[in-house]
Amino acid sequence: MMGMAVPYESTGRTKQKARTRGALIEAAREFLSGGVTPTVEQAADAAHVSRTTAYRYFPNQRALIVATFPEVAAASLLPDDAPRDDPAARLDAVVDALTRQLVEHEPELRAQLRLSLESVDGERAELPFRTGRAIGWIEEALAPLRGRLSEQALRRLVLAIRSTVGIEALVWLTDIAALSREEAVDLMRWSARALLGSALREDA
Repeated sequence: MMGMAVPYESTGRTKQKARTRGALIEAAREFLSGGVTPTVEQAADAAHVSRTTAYRYFPNQRALIVATFPEVAAASLLPDDAPRDDPAARLDAVVDALTRQLVEHEPELRAQLRLSLESVDGERAELPFRTGRAIGWIEEALAPLRGRLSEQALRRLVLAIRSTVGIEALVWLTDIAALSREEAVDLMRWSARALLGSALREDA
C-alpha cells in the first residue's frame, strides 16, 4: 500500500540489522536489570552502536523499552505429557511455567508495566504486554472444564487466576507485602489452586 512505512531493519542487509537491533535490545535489558531505564543514547553507547544508527531502529525511549518485552513464542505452556482430563495438574504446570518467566524476565516486565500505567488508551492497546497471551495459556490449562462450568463461570475463573499470577501481583507481593521472590511465587501458585478449588466446589 502506498504511503505505508517500512521498518528500517526490514530493508537491505537484514541479517546485520537484526544483529544490531538485538545488541541494542540486549543493552537495554542489562540497564533494566540494574534498575535503570535507559535512553536510546545509553543503549547505543553500551552496544557500541552510533547514536544516529540507534535512532533508526528506535526513534524514542518508549519504542526501545517496548522492544525489551520477552518474546515467548510458545502457543502452549503445557508439557507434552500433560494429562488431558485433570485441570488441576494442567493448571499447576502452566502456573509453574508462568512464574518462572516472571522471575526470569522481571526487569523487562516491570518496565512494560510502567509503560502501561503511563500510556493513554491507544498506546496501551499496542503494547505486547497487553496481548492477553497468559489468558490463553490459562484457558488451555482449564479446557477440561468446558461443558462442566458455564462459559461465564469459566471466563471468570481464568481472569481471576490471571489477576493473581502476573507481574502486577509479583510487584505487589515483593514491594508492598515484602515477600521474597520464592515466597511470592509460592503464594501465586497457591492462589491459582485455591481459585480453581473454589470454582469446583461452587459447581458441585
